[in-house]
Amino acid sequence: MINNPTLDRREILKPIIPNPEDYLIITGLAGPARDAAALTDDGTNTFTMAGCMGAAVSMGLGMALAAPDRQILVITGDGELLMNLGSLASVATLQPANLSIVCIDNGCHGETGGQTGHTSHRTDLEVIARGAGLSATMTLSETSQFAQAKEFLTQSVAPRFLLCRVMDGPPTAYKRNIDPAACRLRFKAHVVSMTGA
Repeated sequence: MINNPTLDRREILKPIIPNPEDYLIITGLAGPARDAAALTDDGTNTFTMAGCMGAAVSMGLGMALAAPDRQILVITGDGELLMNLGSLASVATLQPANLSIVCIDNGCHGETGGQTGHTSHRTDLEVIARGAGLSATMTLSETSQFAQAKEFLTQSVAPRFLLCRVMDGPPTAYKRNIDPAACRLRFKAHVVSMTGA
């Protein structure tokens, strides 16, 4: 457990996910959604959620099972993931070979005022993911691990879980589209255009 992380959340996604267009991306709400939107320039392959805390991993799992020929990437936060830890057990049981989960862990609840979260004390989400049954897990806690994390996300056997321990600080300053209907339709059109369905 890293109690004093040094990574800036605004600087972690690009080096570990240099080709975001290779994925269909589902995000949690708030900070992770803004970080992911900035990574893809709010791309059509990215479904950024709002107001449905705890749903990102479950939605990513459903998409991975429905589209086994596509690589699915979930980008979530520690607070959001803690709302639905059972989703990790479902991922471990169903073993989708095309699902990656990246959890940006800042140890606090930034969306509701910066209250200290469980992961700033004793809770370790990588240990929980491993305990749920995910065999491919890693914690990224310093810049020297960027290359290792990038390789982990592409070379380790999926499903995989990458925990990114970051400092308590603001997410990327990016104004994303937060209209859920518009985001859903845009994302659906992207998926259909890629599959021809």
